[in-house]
Amino acid sequence: MSEASLSAILEAILFTSGRSMSTAELAVIVEKSNAKVGAALSELQARIKRRQDSALQLTEVSGRWIFEVRPNLSDHLPDSFRPDTPQRLLPAAALIAYHQPMAQSQLVEMLGQRAYDHVRDLANLGLIDRRRDGLTRRLTTTRRFAEYFGCPEVEYRAVRTWFRAEAAKMGLTSAQLAASLAPDEQMTITEFSAEEGTSTEVNVQSDE
Repeated sequence: MSEASLSAILEAILFTSGRSMSTAELAVIVEKSNAKVGAALSELQARIKRRQDSALQLTEVSGRWIFEVRPNLSDHLPDSFRPDTPQRLLPAAALIAYHQPMAQSQLVEMLGQRAYDHVRDLANLGLIDRRRDGLTRRLTTTRRFAEYFGCPEVEYRAVRTWFRAEAAKMGLTSAQLAASLAPDEQMTITEFSAEEGTSTEVNVQSDE
């Protein structure tokens, strides 16, 4: 049996892992340089695009690679098959969607130090894009985020408009909306208004 190509090995790793992985992380696993792994991933991505009737696509989000179901097939999947996002991450996801492009420092101001872990986990799930912006990071949602939350738009500004409209329909501020997504969590979310330069706190306590 012939030796498997690097791109085939990377395809197997990404498919079985079920999560996003960085080029550097994959390079350590296969014991190859970042450059070789990056080239193999680009080759793999192009090859998958050429496959006829393929259900999957290889997507790169913020330097991390992940296999996803093609968008035109998402509506055919049962809800139980969709990837599950831990409830503890939903408030951060909602705040980012509402305020994007959002500075990570602002999210930390609203959620506290837990925000750093939540940003990392959301990025690993491919739900947000985090790019270095001076001393902080600039956070925006991804196409995967829009698909997960059922948003009809993909571009982050359009997602922001949609999220704000949904919150307005319910009469909720961004902090109240975020808190409503994690009713079992105990947290304090600071509401921040860039327009008014004011902040208030929303306390959420578990009923248990």
